[in-house]
Amino acid sequence: MIDEDIVQRIKVAGIFLLQVYKVTTGTMLSLFIPQSCQDDSLTNTTDSGSRICSLQENYENADGYHQTVMYWNAFSFITFFTYYMIELRREEWAIKFLDIDNDKPDNSLKEIIVNEPILDKKMDRLNLWYYRTLMFNCGVYGINLGLSAKLVKDGYHSSSTLSCFASFSLLVLMKLYNSLEVARQSVKNDKMMSAYMSEFVSFNVLDKDYVEAKQKQITVDDIEITINNEGDNPKLVETPDLVPENP
Repeated sequence: MIDEDIVQRIKVAGIFLLQVYKVTTGTMLSLFIPQSCQDDSLTNTTDSGSRICSLQENYENADGYHQTVMYWNAFSFITFFTYYMIELRREEWAIKFLDIDNDKPDNSLKEIIVNEPILDKKMDRLNLWYYRTLMFNCGVYGINLGLSAKLVKDGYHSSSTLSCFASFSLLVLMKLYNSLEVARQSVKNDKMMSAYMSEFVSFNVLDKDYVEAKQKQITVDDIEITINNEGDNPKLVETPDLVPENP
């Protein structure tokens, strides 16, 4: 049987490789966003006589602002790479020294790891480094989006320019949001949440709102039935017989 740690490492590596593509396209926006280039030929052109620049043309663009944005794109990519290295180091440490037991609550590690001071301090250090690096990376990427947005405006070619900018950015923002939630919960609650491994949940009880609504409906139906029964069978009120008075 394959060791569980090996399975977890393979899963983390696979997810990481998929995310490399998202981060590359989502940070190097000046290269991968379709931009307008002037051309006299009519092949693949719009009515304005422009065409979509190639990757090489985007890279070799000598415009001062374009070069500035591309350099910041590269810096943002480097900060992502640094953040990923810390994230992978943290994940590797968790796989090596910790495990997942579905029979125990998520917060049980806090009570267990206090008996291992070395592991406890190492976990806190990794979580803190992960959180701080991630926050710095979010700031750099926010500036990256702002600079790239102006580039999109200046080099707009067609709707594909906006759609690519939105899709590339959203993929990275979703990753940052998930990582921020993992880092925040790990630091706040003193635990080690995985940034890669997640589990599917199974719905095993009825929704409480549905149950409450159903109970209210049953109560209303019972009241209506009671009222209807009382209307169909009115109660007879007995009155005492009138006895004639003796003269």
